Amino acid sequence: MLCRIGNVQRCAAGLKPLLGIVASRQKHTLPDLPYDYGALEPHISAEIMQLHHSKHHATYVNNLNVTEEKYQEALAKGDVTTQVALQAALKFNGGGHINHTIFWTNLSPNGGGEPEGELMKVIQRDFGSFEKMKEKMSAATVAVQGSGWGWLGFDKENGRLRIAACANQDPLQGTTGLIPLLGIDVWEHAYYLQYKNVRPDYVKAIWNIINWENINERFKAAKK
Repeated sequence: MLCRIGNVQRCAAGLKPLLGIVASRQKHTLPDLPYDYGALEPHISAEIMQLHHSKHHATYVNNLNVTEEKYQEALAKGDVTTQVALQAALKFNGGGHINHTIFWTNLSPNGGGEPEGELMKVIQRDFGSFEKMKEKMSAATVAVQGSGWGWLGFDKENGRLRIAACANQDPLQGTTGLIPLLGIDVWEHAYYLQYKNVRPDYVKAIWNIINWENINERFKAAKK
């Protein structure tokens, strides 16, 4: 289920939003968390959150801005070779920024439990039950080889929910076409200080802080 770069057209489509931002010379900034670093304890420690947000996410933002500046220079010079060479960095750092911006809002100190309303009905329709969806997504997320993400996404074309796993910082929509609703980060920096190498324990714990209100809002927007 890992998202791959084999489909050139799809990857190019995934980069279009980033390249549009390059053309407008818009600087990206690190978003503030909607809660304190220690608010998600005991499920995610304050130390992990501080490092993850202020160091790792900040690095993606900084590198994305630098890469976009270089891309803008290459555009101005008509240097297609450099433009092509920079696309991997745009995808990695742009994806890191996109993914983490979603991730922070997917979590809440008041999270957990189950979704309500139409989202719950669609989960039951597409997976059989909420518990089956959790089991399937948890299994796909734990099984990511190396670093990456597990996702619950919306297939707009078919009007159905789907689970996918992406390698590294590949953005879900740009590489699969699915609209991201819920993402679980399984890079080691997201859990190693607390859960060591036991990724399944981290994935099990994170369900206690999932912000279903945020995911429901994303679902409603995705259907439009």
